[in-house]
Amino acid sequence: MATRRGFLAGMASLTLPGLGWADVGSPAWLAAAKSGEDFVLHGLGPDGASLFSIPLPARGHAAAAHPSRPVAVAFARRPGTFALVLDCFTGAELHRLTPPEGRQFNGHGAWSRDGAVLMTSEVVAETSAGRIGLWEAETYARIGEWDSGGIGPHDIKLLADGSLVVANGGIATDPGDRTMLNIDTMRPNLARLSMQGELLEMAELEADLHQNSIRHLALVGGGVGFAMQWQGDLADPVPLLGRWTPGSAPQLFDADPAGILVMKGYAGSIAANGDQIAISSPRGGAVLVYGTDGTPLATHRRADVCGLAPLDGGFAASDGAGGLWQISGGRIAELPQRHSGIAWDNHMVTIG
Repeated sequence: MATRRGFLAGMASLTLPGLGWADVGSPAWLAAAKSGEDFVLHGLGPDGASLFSIPLPARGHAAAAHPSRPVAVAFARRPGTFALVLDCFTGAELHRLTPPEGRQFNGHGAWSRDGAVLMTSEVVAETSAGRIGLWEAETYARIGEWDSGGIGPHDIKLLADGSLVVANGGIATDPGDRTMLNIDTMRPNLARLSMQGELLEMAELEADLHQNSIRHLALVGGGVGFAMQWQGDLADPVPLLGRWTPGSAPQLFDADPAGILVMKGYAGSIAANGDQIAISSPRGGAVLVYGTDGTPLATHRRADVCGLAPLDGGFAASDGAGGLWQISGGRIAELPQRHSGIAWDNHMVTIG
C-alpha cells in the first residue's frame, strides 16, 4: 500500500518547480541539530517552531536554501564527503552530492541568484587549496570548479552585484583528523570572484593578524561582515569581527577588552540586521552586538550559544541545549518554542 509520504514524494516530483517556501509553512531559518543519537535538519518558523525535520546521515554544519523552491542543501561538517539536496515539502533526499576524488566539502554553499547553479566551498584534501565547486540545479551534475583564491575556504556569500565573496580561512589541515598544519605561515583573505570564476579582488589582514582565520560572512550593505577565529596567543585581545566593502581595506571592529576576552578568541557565527551586526562564541558563551559602524552595543551571555540570524530588528540565536533566543533592544529573551533533547549546531541559515 502506498504511504502518504510516498504519495507526496511522487506528487512533488511532478510539481516541485511550482512549489515555494510558503508550501512548507514559510520557515525563517534552516538549522542542523543533534537529537539523541540522530542528526537532523530543521526548518524553523520565526517563533522557533519546527516546521519540518529531515534526517541527516552524520553531523551537519550549514545549509543553503534555494532562492525560490522549497529545496535545501545540507552540508556535512568539514572536512565533509556529503551534501544532501533535500525536498523540504516531502522530506525526500533528491540527490546526494559527492566531491570529486581528492576534494572535500568545507561546510558551506550558495546559490546563483536565479537558482540555476549551486556553488560549494571545497578544498583539495592533501593541500587545503581552495576550490568552489559548481553544480547545475536540475540533475545536480558537476559542471566545473573555480580556484577560491586562497587556502581553506569556508563560508561564501553572493553580493548584490552578482559576484561571490569567499572567506579563505588560511588554515591547511590534515585531511583525516583536521590537525592544523600551517599556523605559523597561514594567510587568510577575502576573495571576490566573478560568476566566470575570475578573481576580481582580494583583501588580507595586517601581518600581525595573519593568524586570525576568516571563517563566516554576513551581507552588510554592498559588502560583508566577517567573523574570525584567532589561532595565536590569547594573552592580548584581538578583533574577531570586521567589515569589508569591495574597493576598500577591511575595517576591524574593536570591543572593550573584557568583551573580546569573553569570546575566547573564537567567533562561531555572524549575522547582520539593518544597522547592527553580531557575532557569537560557543566557547565563551556570549554574543557581541555592534553597530555596522563598529560601535560596541551589547554583550549577552548564554552557554554554548552559536547560531545567529536576523529577527525583528535584532537577532535570533540558538544554543547547544535546545534554546532559541531573541536579542533585541539590549535584552535577550527565549523564543516561545523550546526544543528539549536537541543540541543545535553552529548556524541558523536565513531563507529568502
